[in-house]
Amino acid sequence: MTTGTHAGNGLVYGCMGLGGSWQPEPYGPADVDAAEAAVAAALDSGITTFDHADIYRHGKAEAVFGEVLARSPGLRERLTLQTKCGIRLPDGDRPGHYDLRGASVVRRVEESLARLRTDVVDVLLLHRPDPLADPDDVAEALTSLHRQGLVRRFGVSNMSGPQIAHLQASLPFPLEVNQLEMSLHHRDWLESGVVVNTAEAAGNGFPHGTLEHCRAHGVALQAWGSLAQGRYTGRPVTPEDRETAALVRRLAQEKGTTPETVLLWWLQRHPAAVVPVVGSTRPERIRACRDAALAAPRLDHQEWYDLWLAARGAPLP
Repeated sequence: MTTGTHAGNGLVYGCMGLGGSWQPEPYGPADVDAAEAAVAAALDSGITTFDHADIYRHGKAEAVFGEVLARSPGLRERLTLQTKCGIRLPDGDRPGHYDLRGASVVRRVEESLARLRTDVVDVLLLHRPDPLADPDDVAEALTSLHRQGLVRRFGVSNMSGPQIAHLQASLPFPLEVNQLEMSLHHRDWLESGVVVNTAEAAGNGFPHGTLEHCRAHGVALQAWGSLAQGRYTGRPVTPEDRETAALVRRLAQEKGTTPETVLLWWLQRHPAAVVPVVGSTRPERIRACRDAALAAPRLDHQEWYDLWLAARGAPLP
């Protein structure tokens, strides 16, 4: 089985919205049809990397995707499949928690493979840091999965630079991806680097140095929540949102593209080569991202700053 594009190229399609409701109830044929339409729209837009997690829709996102693959022989060879594990959803009286014990990681990957109807995951991400995780135990599990040919490459999600370095020290192969929430609205990742030595720094929770660590060590940055839940493309919440949305629309018109593409270009324009994850289930909105998947970002220095300052709603320090 061959691999699609590397997880660090173009756009990634986020499959969290596939599979019906978040209730632990069965999915139906309509959910598979909707997933098939979303996958087709992503492929039409030049997106070949598909991001999952074992918890999405209680496993139904992976399961309907597996059905889509079963409907189209040969489709798997055109895709890069990425999934995540490490979060346990609430179950009865048991609260949700994190679990990166080695045996649990192996079991979750085997379950994902069964749902996805494939014999290999191209990229496995550890979904959240588990304070009780032993890096050597995690490394043993990942090494076993790699040796068995069940997972090709590895990465993390929602981790800081020091956390990545701590885990990497136990691994014989590189961690290639870090997936973080990054958008024009969720900007702590960007602003942590400019509010140093100001009063604003105390309110910024992003672990400063994480972007620098990833760039220095070849860890691709993937941005979940990249379209900011529609704040700038139809669902503004604040006056700053409305002002920013107007600027996004104007830039889109000037450049002959869509507002969604402008938002993704803003991320891609950063020298860290951020790879946006697009999670809409609406085919027309997925296709609205096509220019960001197929072309280099066409925002100049001033336009990039104009968008940042509009969304920020305040001058830089």
